Amino acid sequence: MRVYAQAAEARVSHLRTHAGEHEVDLIVERGDRRILAIEVKLAATVGDRDVRHLRWLEARIGTDLLDAVVITTGTDAYRRPHGAAVIPAALLGP
Repeated sequence: MRVYAQAAEARVSHLRTHAGEHEVDLIVERGDRRILAIEVKLAATVGDRDVRHLRWLEARIGTDLLDAVVITTGTDAYRRPHGAAVIPAALLGP
């Protein structure tokens, strides 16, 4: 992710609230401060619990969230009902 972000002149970080109640694995931030939030799951399926922190972040920052993504070990790419993209890790590269 860091290489892709650098090519787009963005930076990658991690988000964890002070008390640890919310955490997002990867935050890709553009120069205009808008972000892509990414969760990485070592599972083939994605449930509501897996996207809860992405939904929390969206509620906090609104339209500054460009997109929310969950990377999985599954085989199908799709969008969840509330909009998060589910992308198999195998689709990200060779």
